[in-house]
Amino acid sequence: MTDESKSAAQSASNYKVKDALKGERKSAFRAYRDLYYGDCSLWYVIKAELIVTLTAGVSGALGLALRKLLYPSLFGSCGKKVIFGKNLTLRHAHKVRLGNGVILDDHVVIDAKGDDNRGIKVDDDVYIGRNTIIYCKNGDIALGTGVNISSNCQLFSCNCITIGDQTMIAAFSYILSGGQYDLSTPDIPFAEQSGTITEGPTIIGSNCWLGAHVVVLDGVSIGHHAVLAAGAVVTQNIDPDTLVGGVPAKVIRQL
Repeated sequence: MTDESKSAAQSASNYKVKDALKGERKSAFRAYRDLYYGDCSLWYVIKAELIVTLTAGVSGALGLALRKLLYPSLFGSCGKKVIFGKNLTLRHAHKVRLGNGVILDDHVVIDAKGDDNRGIKVDDDVYIGRNTIIYCKNGDIALGTGVNISSNCQLFSCNCITIGDQTMIAAFSYILSGGQYDLSTPDIPFAEQSGTITEGPTIIGSNCWLGAHVVVLDGVSIGHHAVLAAGAVVTQNIDPDTLVGGVPAKVIRQL
């Protein structure tokens, strides 16, 4: 573990995640507002609650039309022809920027929470599949043009995740930037740490293909036009134009 990571570990050890989520020493409304909205005006919170309550679960063409009309006002910026599926979970949406032609399928979670992060940037023509969770813990996430993320994936960042243009990510994949815990302080239970120790940004190049159930660990860099076979667990950097597979992932051949 690097000195920087050790410093982050010490900070993590002093932070009680359960206290933060339960909002100890806060009112229930204040804790809810912090979790879902962050530094937003009360008017924004009321507006968002009304919009979500009235339109989130509406089915069919009516629901799509209502959300297309009302949801863009919740985001930091929102392009044209964005499709919002049913029952989205939006947290700190004012730090989420959507390009043109983005599709958020049903039951997607978009969570940009953090005190001083930039949040989540989604470029044009990105597709995010059903039940996928994209969330920050004071980190950033950037999805390039035409990125396709299938159903039931998770992207977590307390540092930075960058995914290049036209990259395909199959179902049930898990991509991390951060998410490590301090192993050197057994007196601090893992459940009471923040899980934000990180080795650095996680970068996936353009025109990559990640098969189903792929795991990309913290701080990994994957080059352009790399292919990760289904079930691969990527623990080290991957060169461009390379096919890898296995646990941990190893080079199978050059493309």
